[in-house]
Amino acid sequence: MTKITIAKGIVHSVPTDIRNALVKHSAARAAWESLTPLARNEWICWVTFVKQDKTRKEHIQRLVGDLKNGKRRPCCWIGCTHRTDKPISPSIQGILKKKGLR
Repeated sequence: MTKITIAKGIVHSVPTDIRNALVKHSAARAAWESLTPLARNEWICWVTFVKQDKTRKEHIQRLVGDLKNGKRRPCCWIGCTHRTDKPISPSIQGILKKKGLR
């Protein structure tokens, strides 16, 4: 069996559950591979940022569906806060502080 390579993000590697979903859905995988590393990074962070397993599964289902429908970034997402190549903007810092995340 041939091992399928899945491109990673800038900061985040692809978790097993996202990898498995992309391997299973070739149209979503093709869309994933066409994304920039920054866009892939945001999808990975958007999926892994949630606390509950149920929500994470829902995010993976949405990721697959959105990719199949041509969407390139997660909606209503503040962006990955794990990047170290640039500072977090003041507006995002305010959101994180309000949510008790900073």
